Amino acid sequence: MNTVLLRLKKIEKELNRRKVNNTLSRYNTGKKIHKKQLEFHKCPKRNRWVFGGNRSGKTECGAVECVYMARGIHPYRQNKKDTVGWVVSLSTQVQRDVAQSKILHYLNPDWIDSVVMSSGRKDSIENGVIDYIIVKNVFGGKSKIGFKSCDQGREKFQGTSLDYVWFDEEPPRDIYIECKMRVIDKCGDIFGTMTPLKGLTWVYDEIYLNCNDDDEVWSIFMEWADNPYLDEREIKALSATLSKDELESRRYGKFIGRGGLVYNEFDVNTHIIEPFDVPKDWYDIISIDPGLNNPLSAHWYCCDYDGNIYVVAEHFEAGQTVEYHANRIKAISDSLGWHHNSNGMIEALIDSAASQRTLSSVKSVVELFYDNGILVNSKVNKDLFSGISRVKSYLKDGLNNTKLFIFSSCTNLIREFKTYCWSDKDVPVKKDDHCLDELRYYIMTKPQNIAPKKSKSRIEIDKERLIRKIKNNKNYGRYL
Repeated sequence: MNTVLLRLKKIEKELNRRKVNNTLSRYNTGKKIHKKQLEFHKCPKRNRWVFGGNRSGKTECGAVECVYMARGIHPYRQNKKDTVGWVVSLSTQVQRDVAQSKILHYLNPDWIDSVVMSSGRKDSIENGVIDYIIVKNVFGGKSKIGFKSCDQGREKFQGTSLDYVWFDEEPPRDIYIECKMRVIDKCGDIFGTMTPLKGLTWVYDEIYLNCNDDDEVWSIFMEWADNPYLDEREIKALSATLSKDELESRRYGKFIGRGGLVYNEFDVNTHIIEPFDVPKDWYDIISIDPGLNNPLSAHWYCCDYDGNIYVVAEHFEAGQTVEYHANRIKAISDSLGWHHNSNGMIEALIDSAASQRTLSSVKSVVELFYDNGILVNSKVNKDLFSGISRVKSYLKDGLNNTKLFIFSSCTNLIREFKTYCWSDKDVPVKKDDHCLDELRYYIMTKPQNIAPKKSKSRIEIDKERLIRKIKNNKNYGRYL
């Protein structure tokens, strides 16, 4: 009996020791959960990026993802017996101080089979630069986590088939492309965690904007408030020391252009929503920016009785006739069950320039739309700066309330929000703004949506009929 108790105590001691050493088991467990970290790990896409401020928790995502894959214990993906992956840092010093340190933090020493050093001593691996780590996989195999730095040059990233690559901070594009080639054979993963301090680089275009429409590209923003382990007083104190642009990048992880984004209040996690069946009595009007050689942009706007605006459909196309655009607008309107006026026409707002006739046409765009069943109103307020201010108030008012919501299907409007920047002359860059122009026209002419009156009861109807009868009676004065 004593032998059994001793064995049980020995097992309990070993379990407690493993629990103490296993930092990974405490990652995102307990009362405090970093929800966006979990969103990253759960995402099934093969090219995932976290844009986060300093200390937002973004680096933890990359390190834990590597350990999950190396150990074969990923909670949300199919695991393999052995994997080969790279951790890519900007320099060997940054590797040692950041990515390597995080990997070692979550990699229980019992899980390490061997370590090969680039420099430093094996008995003090945390103080040296690691070449690669061989990790014991739970399925009985061996996995390899290799470390690379961008200052080695693109040639050092050739030749190996990989299961994953983690970029800790933004790499040069040629190294990114080379690493994408490395994961093709195994249908592997690319994931990056970075603070966008370099402005509107290739990452902005190819990852955040996803200009190539790659179905496997996914990104998310993290800020200090998303990290439940940061003290609110510390966040407030640190925020007070940073400029507006520094806050945008270092706290919120947002991309900042040379002149800054016009609508820096825009947040994909807040303003973009999935389509739903909008009540017909919210339907308001269509707004059009009539580019013909440039893209024509049209959106369908709805407004609820609290004044919230919903952008529910989009038509965006270049190089077509007014007749073609009118037919597309009518087709989309029919699919939505959009309302017509008493003359059976669809009503819309349009840029006032559309009322002008050109030498190449005997009719204006307004007249051409009318001939094709679209009644457009060109009397819109086009004041740029007051319009921008009004749009900003819908993105976020003084109480941080949001009153503008865009269906995820309106991809061109979303793209323009992400790219609309100030120029050096303190005016927006006149490029890719067709959607935003007609959004301004709509918001600047938007009357408040009034809730319909409740239907009257039989008693109310009879009472009103009696009052009318009394008023029509010649002896009306006798009742006063």
